[in-house]
Amino acid sequence: QVQLVESGGGLVQAGGSLRLSCAASGRTFNRYRMGWFRQAPGKEREFVAAIRSGGNTDYVDSVKGRFTISRDNAKNTVYLQMNSLKPEDTAIYYCAARHEWRVGPVADGYDYWGQGTQVTVSS
Repeated sequence: QVQLVESGGGLVQAGGSLRLSCAASGRTFNRYRMGWFRQAPGKEREFVAAIRSGGNTDYVDSVKGRFTISRDNAKNTVYLQMNSLKPEDTAIYYCAARHEWRVGPVADGYDYWGQGTQVTVSS
């Protein structure tokens, strides 16, 4: 069992930056692919970014060049650095963990989820 706790959300003006953090419990953090997802009001949850235990990353096209996902396996923490934020980035952001042994699309098959942190970007 893995528990995930997100932090770092808030209100920021367009063009600004935020850094989200997700702290994971347990001693097997490096056995999980970690992902960030978001859900805007009235929309379905969407994949944002993921990072494998070895550091390979994936991003949705809409955030490429603006967001960076990273992880610190010693601290059991994954980060999402968000720059050049836009009002359309406004959403609840969720951290998720997926066993590395799972195959399939990078946006699917996550085993554990955090409670989410609100990000609001004003225009």
